Amino acid sequence: MHPVALVCTAVLGLLLFGLGLAVSLLRGKFNILIGHPDDPKHMMYRIVRAHGNTAEYAPFLAALFLYLGTHQPVAWVLWAICLTTAARILIVIGLLTSGTLARPHWVRFVGALGTYLGGMALTVALLTGS
Repeated sequence: MHPVALVCTAVLGLLLFGLGLAVSLLRGKFNILIGHPDDPKHMMYRIVRAHGNTAEYAPFLAALFLYLGTHQPVAWVLWAICLTTAARILIVIGLLTSGTLARPHWVRFVGALGTYLGGMALTVALLTGS
């Protein structure tokens, strides 16, 4: 297993489970057992979206990272793994630090674009055996 793939998979896991814990803690703080306020400025709304978005992408990305990491990945694949991981971190930062999710934010945009491009590149690597 290539250490880059392993570390980046661990980072995705920390994001997913860390955000899950944060959602639970905020539920206690705001006394909200299920759902979230329908206010894109509310922290509960933003943290639930950050966790949900991470839960949508992290599992498949982790599978790609681990599979490719066991097959002597070439340099561009390792770079794609690192950049895609950075993109996932950026989207979480953008979701949590923007004042509202009702308007676009450049950090969220960069994180989303990096996720899409990196995910597609890594899928191509999977198909081509790179």
